[in-house]
Amino acid sequence: MSVLVLGIGNLIMSDDGIGVRVVQLLQQEYRFPSEVTVLDGGTLGLDLLPWLEGTEQLLMVDAVETGREPGTVVRLEGEELPVALKTKLSPHQVGLQDLLAVAELQGFSPQEMVLWGVQPAILEMGTELSSAVAAQMDTLVDRVLAELAGWGVAGQPIAG
Repeated sequence: MSVLVLGIGNLIMSDDGIGVRVVQLLQQEYRFPSEVTVLDGGTLGLDLLPWLEGTEQLLMVDAVETGREPGTVVRLEGEELPVALKTKLSPHQVGLQDLLAVAELQGFSPQEMVLWGVQPAILEMGTELSSAVAAQMDTLVDRVLAELAGWGVAGQPIAG
């Protein structure tokens, strides 16, 4: 089994950076089994394609436009993903939708794909998260850890 935890977003576009911030926290504070890769995908788009080859389970974290209140956390999977990614928040989301489509065309689309997302409040130049999104950091980390545990690949806190 191969699991990829992929944080997506742009750290200089306020709330758009939430996915990257979550994976950075996971990388700093948790150890994972060897079959789990935790990756800051930033705004790489199609350049992430090699990372998907051989990945059986893909867990993404990103800011997602859902039309809900800022800070609302959502879990999307399977067929819900292309629909959610049609409303682009920033240039990287076009790349993410394309990435998943090309992986499928190449025949190495992950068997299971889940996106943990949060409704952004601010998508302007800036390095700080809005208070509504920042308040969901721990929740997103907990949800990612729970999802991974459900897949049988639990993260362990780094002592210190």
